[in-house]
Amino acid sequence: MTIILKEKILKKKFKIAIMGLGYVGLPLAISFAKKGFETTGYDINIKKINGLSQGISDIEDISNDVLRTCLEGGKLQLTTTPTALSSADAIIICVPTPLTESMEPDMSYIQVAVDTIKKNAKKGVLISLESTTYPGTTREIICTAMEEEGFTLGTDFFACYSPERVDPGNKIFQTENTPKVVGGVDHVSKELGETLYSQVIHEVIAVNSTEVAEMSKLLENTFRSINIAFINEMALLCEKLGIDIWETIEASSTKPFGFMKFTPGPGIGGHCIPLDPMYLSWKAKSKNFYSRFIELAHEINHLMPDKMSEHVVETLNQHKKSINGSSVLLVGMAYKENSNDLRESPGLQIFELLRKRGANVAFCDPKAPQFVDEQGGIQYSIPLDYSQFNEYDLVILLTKHDVFDIDEIGKNSQLILDTKDILKNSFEDKKRTYGKVGNQIKPISKEEVQI
Repeated sequence: MTIILKEKILKKKFKIAIMGLGYVGLPLAISFAKKGFETTGYDINIKKINGLSQGISDIEDISNDVLRTCLEGGKLQLTTTPTALSSADAIIICVPTPLTESMEPDMSYIQVAVDTIKKNAKKGVLISLESTTYPGTTREIICTAMEEEGFTLGTDFFACYSPERVDPGNKIFQTENTPKVVGGVDHVSKELGETLYSQVIHEVIAVNSTEVAEMSKLLENTFRSINIAFINEMALLCEKLGIDIWETIEASSTKPFGFMKFTPGPGIGGHCIPLDPMYLSWKAKSKNFYSRFIELAHEINHLMPDKMSEHVVETLNQHKKSINGSSVLLVGMAYKENSNDLRESPGLQIFELLRKRGANVAFCDPKAPQFVDEQGGIQYSIPLDYSQFNEYDLVILLTKHDVFDIDEIGKNSQLILDTKDILKNSFEDKKRTYGKVGNQIKPISKEEVQI
């Protein structure tokens, strides 16, 4: 049977269904459709499906033209109907895995997906989970549910785990050329998963269990979380010591071995780094193991927006201004450069913290032009008109999109707080006050600008 299924994959007779058409699911569905596989994109969000069906992509990495080509070619079908899954040979789950308010894994999206699959899947289906989760999820939730429904592992269904590695806005590494890990609950599942993903991914790394694959994703992002927390703490220490953290990092980076560069900032964002380590911490606690590194890193990273808001107060005070009533402009609200992704963005937290202190806060981000605030109101970006920047008591640089002209921001701002060393190579460099988590730029006179 394994040989038959593998041949079916190689001949592109394997029908694919993707559950969840967000940052992970839609690019993956497009990849399979472009390679000639009959692909069904399933999502419970009717508005999303209606928009995508009209050829309007809501994912920045997928252009409308690419989406329309796949739709018009007949290889990509979009639906909100669960019964459409019944013809699929492979069902790939790409749903969110958030945390609850008590910082525990929220498995409800995966559970709903699995419940839908077991009611609609045909015998012989390959189920692959891509959502980030704790080790054991594939075996404990997917396999258990399918077996309870009467499916037999190895004949009626196969299961693997292949963690998504999507980096929104990355123009170099996208779905096809990012190496992909896959592990199966048994040898046959691993072989089928490896064969399937190899049709659309340039390099597939097969591991011996779903638990290894699940752990690999958490290890990747926990590693980053801990190192970011460390450099954030070093930035806070350098602030106390009066040392420039940025110059220190550059000096350390000249060592050709044994050092990996990480940089501080106003906080961490995105769906992965702020959340994934807590899945691992939760799993560790279930085994009576307390991971101090993970918990401490989480504490430090989530403290940074508060530290940044305190720095704003200090900066304004130094220039004889109170935060209460001051006008503040946040530049770049998306959590990363050249992306429209606002998920867990520290800019959103800083916006709310400054408002609570009485500041009149606005933001400018052409990539992410609106968001819903804590009160449920919609906040809109001001136009990218540098002449307006001078109207604000303080301009805070959070994220450097390519669309921003840093020199123009410098020329047209009264006072700048640089949270990521964005002004490093600009003419403002000599006006920096070093030793801060965010670098404060002194007011600029018109005479200095002309020079």
